[in-house]
Amino acid sequence: MEATKTTWKVDSAHSELLFKVKHMVISTVTGKLNHFQATVHSETADFNGAEVEMEAELASIDTNNADRDAHLRSADFFDAENHPKMRLVGRLVKTNNNYQLEGQLTLRDVTKPVTFEVLFNGVGQDPWGNTKAGFEVSGSINRVEYGLTWNAALETGGVLVSEQVRVSANLQLSK
Repeated sequence: MEATKTTWKVDSAHSELLFKVKHMVISTVTGKLNHFQATVHSETADFNGAEVEMEAELASIDTNNADRDAHLRSADFFDAENHPKMRLVGRLVKTNNNYQLEGQLTLRDVTKPVTFEVLFNGVGQDPWGNTKAGFEVSGSINRVEYGLTWNAALETGGVLVSEQVRVSANLQLSK
């Protein structure tokens, strides 16, 4: 008997894609990508082995500062005009009671393997009878590996923007 594949789509009203990066070594800037889509194809109720596809529009970056957002969209960072999307393709792998998302992340036409930790919060029904699943994703990437190399040295030592970027997503999927 062939397994049935169930397709889940991100519920954008109840989901977020965030990042955090050290600024001047002493503080952290938080941002988000306001426009993204994700699809998960699963053959199991526990999502083990599920195929994941996600795309985010880089022009939708939002750090709550218009000048910084414009700089991040520029060729110094994401070059959103020439590289409008970030893409992740991967698979959920269950290890004991935890999950990992193992995949390929593409940013500025550079594709690298990534692994993110995933907390599966379960499945439930909303008041309108729709089946939902909840996940929390966390991990980090080195932005320089994707060609985001702009930086400035500080007189006190260190650099303006850290190479390490923490990534997190809170996702609610609809069946």
